[in-house]
Amino acid sequence: MDGVEILGPVSETGATILTDDAVAFVVDLIRTFRDRVDERLAARDARRGQPLKFLDETKSVREGDWTVAPLPEDLLDRRVEITGPVDRKMIINALNSGASCFMADVEDSNSPTWSNCLEGQVNLRDAAHRTIELHDERRNKHYALNDEVATLLVRPRGWHLFEKHFLVDGKPAPAGIFDFGFYFFHNAKRLLENGSGPYFYLPKMESHLEARLWNDVFLRAQEKLGVDAGTIKATVLIETLPGAFEMDEILYELRQHSAGLNCGRWDYIFSYIKVHQGDPNAVCPDRGQIGMTQHFMRAYTSHVIKTCHRRGVHAMGGMAAQIPIKNDPAANEAALEKVRQDKLREVKDGHDGTWVAHPGLVPIAKAIFDEHMPGKNQIAEQPREDVNVTAEDLLRVPEGTRSVEALHHNIRVGVLYLEAWLGGNGCVPIYNLMEDAATAEISRTQVWQWLEHGATLDDGQPLTRDRVQEALDAEMKVIRDEVGEERFANGKFDEAKELFFEVATGKPLVEFLTLPAYERILTTGS
Repeated sequence: MDGVEILGPVSETGATILTDDAVAFVVDLIRTFRDRVDERLAARDARRGQPLKFLDETKSVREGDWTVAPLPEDLLDRRVEITGPVDRKMIINALNSGASCFMADVEDSNSPTWSNCLEGQVNLRDAAHRTIELHDERRNKHYALNDEVATLLVRPRGWHLFEKHFLVDGKPAPAGIFDFGFYFFHNAKRLLENGSGPYFYLPKMESHLEARLWNDVFLRAQEKLGVDAGTIKATVLIETLPGAFEMDEILYELRQHSAGLNCGRWDYIFSYIKVHQGDPNAVCPDRGQIGMTQHFMRAYTSHVIKTCHRRGVHAMGGMAAQIPIKNDPAANEAALEKVRQDKLREVKDGHDGTWVAHPGLVPIAKAIFDEHMPGKNQIAEQPREDVNVTAEDLLRVPEGTRSVEALHHNIRVGVLYLEAWLGGNGCVPIYNLMEDAATAEISRTQVWQWLEHGATLDDGQPLTRDRVQEALDAEMKVIRDEVGEERFANGKFDEAKELFFEVATGKPLVEFLTLPAYERILTTGS
């Protein structure tokens, strides 16, 4: 197609995604909306450093008596959702896990190599068409879908990311439109034939105008493909502090296509640190102390529930990242008890469902929601009219201490995650937790914030750049001992070390670590 360049190898199966008709469909969306994507990103930059508040110009929306459009049957009960990358075996296992829904993640759980993104589209198509299967020759095990599977949702990449292997008129494609467009083109009609539909999660939004952009993309895509407006349903992750001030407005913009809001808790903490990066009075404690008992986190999740239920739609809870600990029963039980208490709090607060990262957690979360949520959701039963969240509540600085141990842990986890990400794996088990990019973002911004303000740690000494370097060098030795000499020598640990130091100490603060990391994994050969 004129104006289109593909700067990466295309396999035989990949070519079934990049068909002429599909490319034409996606290119139309890109040409129609690319300038507006750039405008929204420029508006983000212009807003940096400005005080956050509930918008005066949208007061009528917040106070208005409106609700979103009714949801399809297979999105009414979402009590347990499992998430994971678009790896073929992961997709099969997640759809078979017994969860209500599976969010296939092309964003934070996916290292966006060209192969991962293109083959991920193949895997998603096969899943949507119910033909996905896999034979593991090494284990001599065959994977295929059960008769009953979870409802499939897909999370495309955020507005800040671009697909540099797919150029349109000489410019990289907005990655979110690339991910959404090819999935929607190949699968929307088949999903509808199967009694489901094209369902999505939308990440990293900071304003209702970004939601309006997505809504307009949806309207054009549905028109071009010949399906009814409102067929698409999308859940928005409230995972930025600016976005928390525009929940009503975001739902309003997407009201024809809305499937509610989700509490993206780990990215929300990352965003809180990033928004307050220059404020010496808002230096956060150890990330391990920023839990759901902190006032600003309780205010945020309560506000999500009240807002969603007032508008007649789901308020989804946050992630349980624990994975089973096979060789330590006591530690495993302690971890599972944390999951139980977290999910119990969520269902009693009024959430209509929750997230888990591992199939082993599905029955635990489901049992708790089954006991306390006998209906398909709690939208009518939990209006949460007792909640009245103010700007001060959302901005309250978390309380706690800052420790040398947390500094070292942040560095070690950050390097381990980046090493895997640079190697093409964006969903990584680290210390019995299934981590994605959000954990690495919190880790490196926490180090950056402490360094920026010379925070005093629990040894009585301020954090300096030299101390960060010393801690990083020490942690590289720990990592070498943990992974073994051969794995260390053959991995990307030196590159991960260099990148972590760059994004944890450089000025200005890098907006997303995946931006410089992406430059290191680009495949430019044709």
